[in-house]
Amino acid sequence: MFVVALGSVLLDLLLGEPRRGHPLVAFGRYARWLEQRLHRDSRAQGAFAWTLAVMPIVAAAAWLQWRLWSFSPWAGMAWAILALYVALGLRSLGEHGNAVAMALDHGDLSATRAAVGRIVSRDVQALDAQQVAGAATESMLENGSDAVFAALFWGLLLGAPGAVLYRLSNTLDAMWGYRTPRYSRFGWAAARIDDGLNWLPARLVALTYALLGATASGLRCWRRQAPRWKSPNAGPVMAAGAGALRVALGGAAPYHGQWQMRPELGTGAAPDAGSVRRALYLVRAGVALWLLLLALPAASGTWGRG
Repeated sequence: MFVVALGSVLLDLLLGEPRRGHPLVAFGRYARWLEQRLHRDSRAQGAFAWTLAVMPIVAAAAWLQWRLWSFSPWAGMAWAILALYVALGLRSLGEHGNAVAMALDHGDLSATRAAVGRIVSRDVQALDAQQVAGAATESMLENGSDAVFAALFWGLLLGAPGAVLYRLSNTLDAMWGYRTPRYSRFGWAAARIDDGLNWLPARLVALTYALLGATASGLRCWRRQAPRWKSPNAGPVMAAGAGALRVALGGAAPYHGQWQMRPELGTGAAPDAGSVRRALYLVRAGVALWLLLLALPAASGTWGRG
């Protein structure tokens, strides 16, 4: 497991996301094609569309992993590393976060709004500099869980099929998992399946954030604030992360032309460029901690044989 995790993380840090021919871009086109033909205001139809979109690809990934492992364990491991690399977004997360932080440093509100608009769904033109910093800090914490830790979790637990299952499910949640007239029923399955796949990883991430920051504050905010948050998984992650960073997040945010009141998260100073960078550091330190924990059994086995 350690070799698969380390190999995929190193590939992601060295190469980043594929610039051309990204498999998720092709999958997005396929999902839109399916939606155009299968969309109905029905939960059952949405679940059927989800199954058609995801399960044939997961089955193909599982078949390929079995065939490669049968041929050579090294070939099977290489496939697992490659699949998990494609599912990870650690370097991309850093590039987006640093772009927002640098624009905040320069006081360029237009550039900060443009940069944060690439990673959040709220109406960025209505945000001031502090609100941009808050949105970016929240995104680093939440997307760190979704795009990094949860992908690692499922890739390590189930190999290449797990990484593929998680990333495709998360992509469909981003496309269909909205509470709008078009998707409230059709996208119900995509949203619930993504919630289920993220439930345990999100709580491991919340614990990771708390342990690597102001631990008492992170645990206290997780316990007190997370239950108030609408999302069952984003709540623990962002509350624990905000508490660990001692930064105040949450509050009002504009969506679809209207300001929505959200519960407060964390405690302490208002967000700024530094909080964006510290949130990104928390994600990177968490990945290092996970890799260290995975390395310990392998190292102890090596020492034991010695």
